[in-house]
Amino acid sequence: MSKQFKTALLLTLGIFIGVSASITGSVFAIKEPTNGLPLNELRNLSDIFSRIKSDYVEDVEDKTLLENAIKGMLSGLDPHSTYLNPDEYKELQIGTTGQFGGLGIQVGMEDGFVKVISPIDDTPAFRAGIEAGDLIVRLDDKSVKGMSLNDAVNLMRGKPGSNISLTIVRKGQDKPLVIVVTRDIIKVDSVKSRMLEPGFGYVRITNFQSKTPNDLLKAINSLKKEFGDELKGLVLDLRNNPGGVLNAAADVSDMFINKGKLVYTEGRIENSKFEFNAKPGDVMNNSPIVILINGGSASASEIVAGALQDHHRAVIMGSKSFGKGSVQTIQELRSGGAVKITTARYFTPSGRSIQGEGITPDIALGDFKVTETETDNLARLKEADLGNHITNPDKTDEEIKKDIEAKKESDKNKKVLAADDYQLHEALVLLKGLTILGHKS
Repeated sequence: MSKQFKTALLLTLGIFIGVSASITGSVFAIKEPTNGLPLNELRNLSDIFSRIKSDYVEDVEDKTLLENAIKGMLSGLDPHSTYLNPDEYKELQIGTTGQFGGLGIQVGMEDGFVKVISPIDDTPAFRAGIEAGDLIVRLDDKSVKGMSLNDAVNLMRGKPGSNISLTIVRKGQDKPLVIVVTRDIIKVDSVKSRMLEPGFGYVRITNFQSKTPNDLLKAINSLKKEFGDELKGLVLDLRNNPGGVLNAAADVSDMFINKGKLVYTEGRIENSKFEFNAKPGDVMNNSPIVILINGGSASASEIVAGALQDHHRAVIMGSKSFGKGSVQTIQELRSGGAVKITTARYFTPSGRSIQGEGITPDIALGDFKVTETETDNLARLKEADLGNHITNPDKTDEEIKKDIEAKKESDKNKKVLAADDYQLHEALVLLKGLTILGHKS
């Protein structure tokens, strides 16, 4: 199901805390300047450089000043463009293998503070209770205000087993929260799956790695094998999925769409323009799909949700997604470092730009909590419980009682799912409704 594309890693996400991404190639754009250099601004830069060298309270190396100037140029463009020194670039080159050291959160910058785009499932940050939308204002005893994103990320990295205290401002809370997170070597399985009910599968993609499409195909085939037939329907959970590799998102979309455009990108340089189109074949054989998204669903997640929504292949349920519709390209430098620079915007098949807007779900659904009441536990009297009731010509009383017990057990399982994950419960209800109506998305 995988397609071959140009050998350039296009990242559709911000910075993982300690994440590593595989670089299969580098994109270089050599372009002659169309206008003369801004001499006044360059003189200003030179003047400031000289004043720091002569007047600053401490001596600063030329290399440090120039590197900081480079960082400032890139960070001033957008929250996702950044400079990677040689050590940071080497770490990034280790590969999108799903294993890295740190806390396990996807972050960006907002109003000078570090904003949590999404915690990653089964990581220290996730277990500690970090949530999408949290603003990190202090790292241990250091204020984040005024730090670059890279500097903040470097502080959050550290030896596995060591602790870091995060001071967090969270919407709806009267005062900041202090959450202690223990750093760890994080292994992320990008695809998790299980059967919700016979024939109704559930697959969660936690982030988009290069191996995600193959892992997803294996998961769906495993669910089919468990059921013994084609699945009746599938819930694809992209909540709190911060994104990943653009190619992986296109391949995942292709698994469910037979033909047509999946996503395309537009930028100023020729190498930034891509168009991804579907090949024939639908791993779900056109059975209905419900996709769950929320405010922590970003970039690659939005590509998949947008593609399936535009093709009317899935019903999107949940809350509006994060709204990151830009593509970053890693460009290697002669110094051994690299720049991660925004080179394009991506668009859904119908031409929608998600940048700053996000994907609006077809069915808006909040993340509610369901609790059981005392009346739910009261046993209701049935016809079969009445003395001298008329017998059913098709079933014996014993068979009817077995059916009733099976129904009770099923209802109990539904209550558990509704209490644990209300949105998932509603997605399953919708999926079953589509199946009953014989609807093919």
